[in-house]
Amino acid sequence: MTSPSSSRERILARVRAAVAGSPAALPVARDYRTSHAAAEPAAMLDLLHENLADYRARVHRTGPGGLAELIGGILAERGARSVAVPPGLPAAWLARTTAERRTDGPPPLAPAELDATDAVVTGCALAVAETGTIVLDGGPGQGRRALTLVPDLHLCVVRAPEQVVASVPLALPRLDPARPLTWISGPSATSDIELDRVEGVHGPRTLEVVLVTEA
Repeated sequence: MTSPSSSRERILARVRAAVAGSPAALPVARDYRTSHAAAEPAAMLDLLHENLADYRARVHRTGPGGLAELIGGILAERGARSVAVPPGLPAAWLARTTAERRTDGPPPLAPAELDATDAVVTGCALAVAETGTIVLDGGPGQGRRALTLVPDLHLCVVRAPEQVVASVPLALPRLDPARPLTWISGPSATSDIELDRVEGVHGPRTLEVVLVTEA
């Protein structure tokens, strides 16, 4: 019986023989537009806010001085009695909440502990205005992927303007492809063939986004 590896080698050899002597491929044009959004920071922030809301995230804005109070208020309003805390999350962000803080390591929270946790608060790597997408890369204040998939409420903080980019083509050069990237566009949701929307199936049912600006 022919081994899979030898079959693969024969197929690749036939491909090489078929294209032997063909002219070199022309270079791919990369002169397309990388963004359709205005480059002005305030306009990009408004677009991000609009698209996040369109994906059914609830969006808030505050200055750095009001962040802790806002986070505390959101957690209280949502009835969160416990909150997962990723390594590197600024302690000041949770200074005004009475929810039990469950730090994810070391050691990391056990699956049962994480499943019993009401909410998670994280930062992010980037936010994309044109698509209303938040990108996590597992960096400080973001934690492992399970933290933002298991709790029913994800509260994410985006610093503007430094973490806001206009488009996906402009976001990619700022991200490390070797890191565990998670792209979030609204709360977890799916639809069946009848287009009945169900939220909270593959991740958090509720996404709260806080846009922190200096102005």
